[in-house]
This record gives sequence, C-alpha cells and structure tokens, in this order.
Amino acid sequence: MKSVDVVSAIMNDEAENILMVKNVKGYWELPGGAVEKGEHLNQAVIREMKEETGFVCKVKELHSVREAYFQDKKHHALMITFFAEITGGQMSILDPDHDIEEVKWVSKQNFQKLNPKLYHLLKLNEEPQAFYQFEGNRTVG
Repeated sequence: MKSVDVVSAIMNDEAENILMVKNVKGYWELPGGAVEKGEHLNQAVIREMKEETGFVCKVKELHSVREAYFQDKKHHALMITFFAEITGGQMSILDPDHDIEEVKWVSKQNFQKLNPKLYHLLKLNEEPQAFYQFEGNRTVG
C-alpha cells in the first residue's frame, strides 16, 4: 500500500474569505498537494501555495490532521491542513502539473456550496481548534 502525505492551507483575506482552487477535474478545494521526498511540511505548504495560487505565504498553526484509505488506488493518506498568511506574490497559477484551472476567494457560505463535503470534514462551521480525524475508507473525489 502506498502512503502519501498531503498538505493544504486555509488562507483568509481581510473580509475572511477563503482562498480556493478549482482543479482540472472540476472540483473546488483548498490549495495544496503531496509532500515531496525530503521536504518538510511547511516547505511543502509554501511550495504548493506558490504553484497553485501565485501567493507567497507564511505557515502558521495547525488546523487539522485527517487520515484516509483510498481503496481504489490502494493509498493511505495523511492530509495535514495549516492556517497560512499571505506575505507576497499575486494571484496566478504557476502549477507545473497543470492540475489547477482557477483560483478565487470565496465566502464560507460559497465554500460550503462549492465543496460541502470538505466544508464539513474541515469543520469550517465551528471555532478553529486543531483536530485529528480518521475518515476511513474513501474513493477518490
């Protein structure tokens, strides 16, 4: 079974909107991706944010650690989400894998409409408090 660590970040603007990316498969999610070999988690967050959104960020505190088994791909995944703060750059897609087709700021309500499952899994309707959650067996998507 292959194991993969995936990082993502919750970044807010002044109006408390959340930055989301739309991948080429058509679904909206937080910016992020797989941690590369030899990379620390915070390095992966900074790299993924730059690639997917064009923004330079500073990693802040932990939001959550989630775990799942993707049976169709036989993958075990740890999904680590951090809060991050934009420190520079400008919105653009620099993704070398060409997986991202759009980046935009959305309100929590629009986040919930664009990806209700992720909204629920990240507990975005609750006060921020770091958590771990085993999500069990999942399929991709």
